[in-house]
Amino acid sequence: MNDNVIRRQRIGGLHVTNGTFPGRYWHRMNDGRIQCDLCPRYCHLKDGQRGLCFVRARQGDQMVSTTYGRSSGFCVDPIEKKPLNHFLPGTSVFSFGTAGCNLACKFCQNWDISKSREIDTLAAGASPATIAATAGRLGCRSVAYTYNDPVIFFEYAIDTAIACREHGLKSVAVTAGYICDEPRREFFAYMDAANVDLKAFTEDFYHKLTGGHLQPVLDTLAYIHQETDCWLEVTTLLIPGKNDGEKEIHQLAEWFMHTLGPNVPLHFSAFHPDYKMTDRPPTAAATLARARQIAINAGLHYVYVGNVHDSDGASTYCPSCGTRVIERDWYQLGEWRLDVGRCGECGHDIAGVFEARPGDWGPRRLPVSMREGLIRS
Repeated sequence: MNDNVIRRQRIGGLHVTNGTFPGRYWHRMNDGRIQCDLCPRYCHLKDGQRGLCFVRARQGDQMVSTTYGRSSGFCVDPIEKKPLNHFLPGTSVFSFGTAGCNLACKFCQNWDISKSREIDTLAAGASPATIAATAGRLGCRSVAYTYNDPVIFFEYAIDTAIACREHGLKSVAVTAGYICDEPRREFFAYMDAANVDLKAFTEDFYHKLTGGHLQPVLDTLAYIHQETDCWLEVTTLLIPGKNDGEKEIHQLAEWFMHTLGPNVPLHFSAFHPDYKMTDRPPTAAATLARARQIAINAGLHYVYVGNVHDSDGASTYCPSCGTRVIERDWYQLGEWRLDVGRCGECGHDIAGVFEARPGDWGPRRLPVSMREGLIRS
């Protein structure tokens, strides 16, 4: 294969100039273009062109990542905001992202970052080692690659995850899961937890409203759950009239139960009008409650609602005796009836990554200035 062998060697100790860093997973085509093999878009690039994600580009005869070491911002969040309800509850997570995205969701709720085509969006810079050290100094238990999709800043995310392990920190991917097989295996080998957006359960929705395809996302979900130790939770944003029909939710829940089993948490989140879909109303609380009940009836043990105030729908219940083992009011934890991962009432195992006591971070959100190394008020 020679020139068509996918470039995937680890880059060590190379100088990063203005965010440009050698990219992996690409090959040269017979017509002189190069193909990006990181995600199923398979962008074909001439010299100077960027992929749809805007982040990965061809420079000369190679693929580069243009946002390595540069971020759209840093913030300490509650882990429940990712959302992760069964991964170190109550702890703080150091969150950051870059710019761009490899999907084109018309309903994007983070469009000012993910759809950005302005490098000036990347106002802050930090090396993987600096991120890990800062997160540890601020008392965070984990670092989240979020805001836009970490798949497109693959090298930066993995190198940060390696640095985090050296500081005893966990790594969390908040992603749409739109990634090819080989990079998928490498990426999730470094992640300790992931929340994957399952945008809908029809190919038509993915094609028309995201510019992508459903099957690669289902493949990612199955791979994470069946082949890795990465803790998995899934989020579906319910959009009125687009993916909130009972038939589709039944199909989603049945696939979920068959492929991922009853213990992977599923979050149904409320849509609010934004970006290119301002003609749709916000998701009704009754729609979320109905979807949650359909999933529970299908056999799922941990189903949540998000982006609305619903303490019952946000709390965790023992699937054996029904005891509320973790009470949540938005991102604030209340009653705690877990005994190191077991129901304090009947002793049934509660799936997740738990410690003897929950964290006490609460709902706080604290932006961080890496330039100053201080929390901004």
